[in-house]
Amino acid sequence: MTAASTDTAGLEPVHEPIAQTPRVAGLSSWHADGWSGLRVLVTGLGVTGFSVADTLVELGARVVVVDGNDSEENRQRADTLRIVGVADVLLDRAATNELQMVDGQAPDLVVTSPGWRPDQPLLMAAHAAGVPIWSDIELAWRVRDKVRAAAWVCLTGTNGKTTTVAMVESILRADSRRAAAVGNVGAPVLDAVRDPEGFDVLALELSSFQLHWTHSIEPESSAVLNLAEDHVDWHGSYEAYAQAKGRIYERTRLACVFNEHDDVTLRLVERADVAGGCRAVSFSTDTPGLSTVGLVDGLLVDRAFTENRRTEAVALAERADLGPVAPRHTVANAAAAAALTRAVGVSPEAVREGLRGYDRGEHRIQVVAKSRDVMWVNDSKATNPHAANASLAAFSSIVWIAGGMPKGVTYDELVREHAHRLRAVLVLGVDSSSLMAALAEHAPEVPVERIMADAAGRGGQDGPAAMTAAVTRADELARPDDVVLMAPAAASMDQFRSYAHRGEAFIDAVAELMTRHGWDTAAGEPGA
Repeated sequence: MTAASTDTAGLEPVHEPIAQTPRVAGLSSWHADGWSGLRVLVTGLGVTGFSVADTLVELGARVVVVDGNDSEENRQRADTLRIVGVADVLLDRAATNELQMVDGQAPDLVVTSPGWRPDQPLLMAAHAAGVPIWSDIELAWRVRDKVRAAAWVCLTGTNGKTTTVAMVESILRADSRRAAAVGNVGAPVLDAVRDPEGFDVLALELSSFQLHWTHSIEPESSAVLNLAEDHVDWHGSYEAYAQAKGRIYERTRLACVFNEHDDVTLRLVERADVAGGCRAVSFSTDTPGLSTVGLVDGLLVDRAFTENRRTEAVALAERADLGPVAPRHTVANAAAAAALTRAVGVSPEAVREGLRGYDRGEHRIQVVAKSRDVMWVNDSKATNPHAANASLAAFSSIVWIAGGMPKGVTYDELVREHAHRLRAVLVLGVDSSSLMAALAEHAPEVPVERIMADAAGRGGQDGPAAMTAAVTRADELARPDDVVLMAPAAASMDQFRSYAHRGEAFIDAVAELMTRHGWDTAAGEPGA
């Protein structure tokens, strides 16, 4: 297998990927004739890439897969794909630096996995050669009619996506819809599209990475939950990041749902080219105005999808339906989920039942123990300052375990906003210089300690050991009625495999601490 001759030197990042060429323009149905013999290059061999390649082979395309990670897991996936009919799998980092050929010719199409950046050499070369680049989401939309074309309810945002899409799925199922949460969570969307039974509705959590390469989806309802500085290193700027998020509103049919407390989401709706008759509907954690789902005296109410919305509101759920700890951002997620599902005709009763029963998941405002009136909370999923802001705002006196890979963000606003809540800060991470600088400037009276710093002032690489040390020190610092909050405001990959691995390390360290003290992890101190 040889590469196309395109020289990647001097190429520009792919800010506006090509969607169509005459060869792929007619590929808008599973049953279209043009899939057979289509030459497709698939970038990435993770869960998504495997699903993409498998789907394309089933459609009759000629497929080559490229991934720079020659791991045992990828070799096993490659073997499976070769058995089902993939032409070739290239597990070689050098192969990702050039546009690879398929059957000796340039590809007709590239389908890229989430995370492949606009400045990735292969993708820049494909764009320069005039090759369309699609996400797995774009491919799934075009072949969604294999069994029966489900309605799509789509959401994105900096934070709260996974919680909200779980709520949406639960509400839809409570309304007797066959539904699944897919996309950036759960099973790949292409697996759902090929499910033999089909679905009534798919609830899609979409990342900015996926949306950047997505061109033609038409959601029934869509939402941007919030926007804050994140993934700037991937997109190149906050403006490009916001633009990618805003793609979710394009061509929406029934309702574009935006955050009343986040003006950027409204501006994205205003700029979107939507279907005729599509409505702008807001969600709020305050008393709702017209065309809003919001909160009144502990009740989630709808003033958007009722017959007499100018004078009446319909009660959907109580705040207590959201669980024992329901901070403001959880209420916001519930309001967004309610708006997205009410737009597709879900009953008020189903909203309440769905919010009561949704899978709350792990690593997001997860209370893992209580001891001597100290609460231990795992919020490992707070991988940026915006997410950490929500969890810090939920408590009044905090020993904060924070730090990790910052992803190019700043911490000044976060620390300035919550300095008065902090009893102490324990800092993880190989490089937490930006967080340390913000703490020194905006919280100079708060005790701050680096955990497992080496002689050069860098954090230790052994994440679980660092977490154990942080938990031990937090136990020494915490006082009754304090919360020990592990909300890193940073990515995990410098010391952990994932945010889940980081969260489990915290849970394990707390459990070991409780055992050492002779306390019950679930119930607190004996006799309490």
